[in-house]
Amino acid sequence: MKRSIFLKVFAGYVVLLLSLAALFLVFSYGTVKKYYIETLVRDLERLGRSLEADVSAYVDQNRLSELEGYLVDLGKKISTRLTVISSDGSVLADSERDPRAMENHRFRQEVSPALEGRTGHALRHSDTVGRDMLYLALPLRRAGRVEGALRLSLFVKDIDVLLHAIRRNMAAAGGIILAFSLLAAFFFSRSLTRPMQELIQASRRVAAGDFDVRVRPRIADEWQELARSFNFMTGEIKTLFLGLRRKKEELDHIMAGMEEGLLVLDGNGRIVLSNTSARAFVGQETVDGKFYWEIVRASSFVELVRIVAEEKRSSLAEIILDQRNLLCRASYLPSEGGVVVTFHDITEMQNLARIKRDFVLNVSHELRTPLTAIRGYAETLESEVDETGRSYIAIILKHTDRLIKIVEDLLTLSVLEEEGAALQLENVSLGEVAENVIKIFAPRAKQKNLELSLKIEAGPPVISADGFRLEQMLVNLVDNAIKYTERGRVELTLRSGEESVVIEVSDTGIGIPDEDRDRVFERFYVVDKSRSRTLGGTGLGLSIVKHIVSLHGGKIQLRSRPGAGSTFTVILPVRRD
Repeated sequence: MKRSIFLKVFAGYVVLLLSLAALFLVFSYGTVKKYYIETLVRDLERLGRSLEADVSAYVDQNRLSELEGYLVDLGKKISTRLTVISSDGSVLADSERDPRAMENHRFRQEVSPALEGRTGHALRHSDTVGRDMLYLALPLRRAGRVEGALRLSLFVKDIDVLLHAIRRNMAAAGGIILAFSLLAAFFFSRSLTRPMQELIQASRRVAAGDFDVRVRPRIADEWQELARSFNFMTGEIKTLFLGLRRKKEELDHIMAGMEEGLLVLDGNGRIVLSNTSARAFVGQETVDGKFYWEIVRASSFVELVRIVAEEKRSSLAEIILDQRNLLCRASYLPSEGGVVVTFHDITEMQNLARIKRDFVLNVSHELRTPLTAIRGYAETLESEVDETGRSYIAIILKHTDRLIKIVEDLLTLSVLEEEGAALQLENVSLGEVAENVIKIFAPRAKQKNLELSLKIEAGPPVISADGFRLEQMLVNLVDNAIKYTERGRVELTLRSGEESVVIEVSDTGIGIPDEDRDRVFERFYVVDKSRSRTLGGTGLGLSIVKHIVSLHGGKIQLRSRPGAGSTFTVILPVRRD
């Protein structure tokens, strides 16, 4: 059961006050009792001093019977027991008992000091009267010598009656003080905890969404400072909350207006956030709170989420849902341990790309036959016309060859871009392929006075690859290098490693400007259009190279500086049979 702060504080004060009251009563009663007894001892001593002369006279004159009568009368008057003891401890006279029947008192606690010349007192049980008594003994001197002792004693019961009254009065006073203290503790505890209760109530209202609540304590103390801080904090929270609500509304509008689908998954794979497009893609109106594999029933999507969650990195995959092609990008959320997935509908894009490929393929096929025929007729006419006609025939042949080359490259690119394009894998020696390519271009290099060389480092291994496509790739790279290099050298370098082989084609040609490096692998893109037209370039060679490298699971890099040449680096993974 939860106890309030008020009860804890008040109970603490109650325990403290009760403890103090008990300690006060115990120690004060003991002090009062000690003081009262000491006062009685002093009173008895003064009384004894006043009787010392008379008692000494009776003893000196040996009037013991008169002394006994004197002690009896005096003892009744002052309610005190009086006893006279000789120097050897025998009782000479007593106000309440027959001295002859009393034992020797020489070694009694209060008598021994008196017989030695000192005042002695004791609070003990009396064997003679059978009661507890307070004793005081004074020495009786004559001519400077102790001749005996005068003992005065009071019954403890008489002392106890008075002490009981004192104790009762002290208890009553302590009870009154305790009552007032408890009442003060109650109001103090209440005043201490009331601002706390107000803060608690205000905090609950803030938690419920009421940011206009304010706390105003009545006393200027630390609670007031705390209240000011609370009020300031509430105002700041209200401002932040309103800002967050506006941003959430904006985000909701943005998500609702997105054509892309959005799913946010927590660490357990449950969907915690989705937008309208995502729900439309999966064909369900309610997806929040469900597991993603219940909603998107595609093994490729499940594998995508698994990879992103385990490897904590972004990844991309294409899935098919309800005859739609969706491009899914999944990213890891470090703070929540979840995954955010976006869906892009690329069905139309893929249809257009397929139509484009089909169009290019069909047109290329249709153009190949007439272009071949045009070239054949032009070569036939070349031997039958005059010198002027031959110049025209040469121009026709040049542009016909360029068109044929473009058509062939388009057909090659269409084949490489075809979905599911496969490689004819075989054991290929890169060294042999490179040597064949060098032999093909050696005459052209010699014609342009270029140094064409092959450099093989640490013997490239025989790898599993498509030999025809690799040769096609090297042909395009070396052809471009020679085409755009006027002086210097073109070098083909092969290096091998444990996991990959590296192919480098470097030249000392015109180089490629920075703004063109990211686009040189696009189809029909050429850096120097006038030079490309003069040299018969199609703008498709590097695009073909990039597709061949991608099909082999490799990557291509470019380093270049205008006027200082270019270096194309192809990195292929080693795949052995």
